[in-house]
Amino acid sequence: MARGRLRIYLGAAPGVGKTYAMLQEGQRLRSLGTEVVIGLVEPHGRRPTAALAEGLETIPRHTLVHRGVSFTEMDLDAVLARRPQVALVDELAHTNVPGSRNAKRWQDVEELLEAGIDVVTTLNVQHLESLNDVVRQITGVTQHETLPDEVARRADQIELVDLLPETLRRRLVHGDVYPPDRIEAALTHYFRVGNLTALRELALLWLADRVEEGLQRYRAEHGITAPWETRERILVGLTGGSEGETLIRRAARITARTPGSELLALHVVPGDGLARGDQAALAGQRGLVESLGGSYHQMTGEDIPEALLQFAEAENITQVVLGASRRGRFSLLLHAGVGQRTIHDSGPIDVHIVTHEAAAGASAPRLPRPGHGGTGPVRYWSALVGAALLLPLLTLVLTGLRAGVGLSGALVLYMLAVVLAGLVGGRLPALLTAVAAGLLADYYFTPPMHSFKVERGVDVVGLVVFLAAAWLVGTVAGTAARHTHQAVRATSEARALSRMAAAMMRGEPLPTLLEQVRENFSLTAVSLLERDTDHGPEPRWYVVASTGVRPPERPYDADVEAPIDDRLTLAARGRGLSGDDRRILTACAAQIGVAHTRGGLARRGAGTDLDEQVRPRAGALYLRPVDLDEALTAALDDLGPGGHSISLRLPERLPDVIADAALLARVLATLVADALRHSPPDAPPTLTAEALPGRLTVRIAGDTTGGAVDGERESPSLRLSRDLTEAMGGTVEHTTGGGAASVTITLPTVAYHPDPEG
Repeated sequence: MARGRLRIYLGAAPGVGKTYAMLQEGQRLRSLGTEVVIGLVEPHGRRPTAALAEGLETIPRHTLVHRGVSFTEMDLDAVLARRPQVALVDELAHTNVPGSRNAKRWQDVEELLEAGIDVVTTLNVQHLESLNDVVRQITGVTQHETLPDEVARRADQIELVDLLPETLRRRLVHGDVYPPDRIEAALTHYFRVGNLTALRELALLWLADRVEEGLQRYRAEHGITAPWETRERILVGLTGGSEGETLIRRAARITARTPGSELLALHVVPGDGLARGDQAALAGQRGLVESLGGSYHQMTGEDIPEALLQFAEAENITQVVLGASRRGRFSLLLHAGVGQRTIHDSGPIDVHIVTHEAAAGASAPRLPRPGHGGTGPVRYWSALVGAALLLPLLTLVLTGLRAGVGLSGALVLYMLAVVLAGLVGGRLPALLTAVAAGLLADYYFTPPMHSFKVERGVDVVGLVVFLAAAWLVGTVAGTAARHTHQAVRATSEARALSRMAAAMMRGEPLPTLLEQVRENFSLTAVSLLERDTDHGPEPRWYVVASTGVRPPERPYDADVEAPIDDRLTLAARGRGLSGDDRRILTACAAQIGVAHTRGGLARRGAGTDLDEQVRPRAGALYLRPVDLDEALTAALDDLGPGGHSISLRLPERLPDVIADAALLARVLATLVADALRHSPPDAPPTLTAEALPGRLTVRIAGDTTGGAVDGERESPSLRLSRDLTEAMGGTVEHTTGGGAASVTITLPTVAYHPDPEG
């Protein structure tokens, strides 16, 4: 007898629609004349799922008693006796009640397959044995029901039932997954956006591995040996030079030729701050990368090739695109360029070196960059100019005293000039000063005079020793100067960070912190920007707080940017910053990000006054149509794990409200937090919504007064919620009486026309 075929509907989490998809397939097969029976289906109280099972023959369940409690399981013997063509069996990883013939449901399914019965079943990715530890790390929940991966791998078909995390959370809010008393706990625990996104990626990657296995089997069976293109990640390195757009387009063409590949761009800011690149060019190149569907990244690194490859390794990059070096051949012989060093250390990563106009004809040797040695370009040129003035003046004085000074005395005084050059500009100005001083000593103080010839061997030895000693002394002096400069720099950085930390401890509002950053770095304007990740492929940015004249409203408008995380970034206008300044700015930005997050936590937890940075300011509001479901799920997500539940009673359809999405989520989170905090565990607060002509009302019933009762003043959280709502054009009404309290939020809506068909 031929073995039955196994089909699995795989999902990332409960509620994505696996059972529904299984029943749809059963109805489709039934309509084609196939004998289909339901061996076991778990609708979990979902009415649409239960309705879809109507019309399909259902095998009655078998009842078992365990420890005095009755349970039902699939009646395996009855299904085998019925011998349908197809059996629908839900939850493949289920553990059977003790006393069943098999310990696991997948073992029941194995018997059906051996009997020649096709089986359609469902499985969540978190039940796969190989992913058990990963799922526990992500969700904090240990899955006790697991399925050996080999069972799933043997399936004839695996189909992914996919749903966006935001869509699944909206289904939760409407009660399509769990009953009302479990919604709040689910949203703030297992069903957080990060958890669902990670589980979804696990499901996609696990299924992609199965597709790859199938592809390899196909290639082996058909004798295909030539390589086939698979998923690639292409990284383009940007310096801020004019060649950037050429490199981006070249990398984009590579990406377009490889299905499923991904484009990334990286700008490495050197730790010494000597090669900052053109910030305007980088801003334009960032926009070009994002317009081509790629992502832009920036990191600081002392060694550019090393930083580039570290990023590539972390991001699983398969190909790197770099521009040909602008340096000449002679210079490259002395010191390998970024491209050469990247190729040497790239390992399995392919490196493409792309020619461009800026590299054409670059064959003339160049002097080392100003400031080589870490002293900075200003000190470098100051040392050279000082030496150019001091040496002629010193030579003029010494020639007047030639008879009494002699060669040895002149060399000692010239050594002082070399030391000064080293202290100011580093070892390279010291070397150049030593060479110039040696030539002057030879010309003016070594017989024959006014000639570069040297007659006496002792003079030759003296000049050589002078050059060697001058080089060593200048190098030591330059190193000491650099260390002193670094110590002073470290002290100033520590002082700046200390002032920032002290301001945060005092609870200073965000605009005050930003003003401190602006003053520390002599900038004209600073903004803290937040990105709306749900807006679409084109990122939309909002100003959380700002200071200065014409603060930037997008990262592309800024001269300097310090990303904080995937959502927040610090953008500034003003002078270009060195690598050291960028590093300390990044540290300050991280502290500001912590302050912003701490402010959000304070708003949720203590019910105290909102920080100044969340108060509406001119130009800071972005009023647009907002889906109440999205704002509510964001608010519940912000609450974090709580000790109470909240009952949500929302109509199936609601019009969008005109509001600022971030502020509306904050208002809802603040009021719901108050309601949860002051409601007894056995009487959770309720949230209802109603659409009225031109407006929508949201009512939170429970003690949302922050402890206030009739006759007392409003709580700070309620007062601030009213201020924020009124700034968006809405109202907040607080009512009490009979031991109960409620808050009603009213906001204008977009044009809404109810469906006459219901």
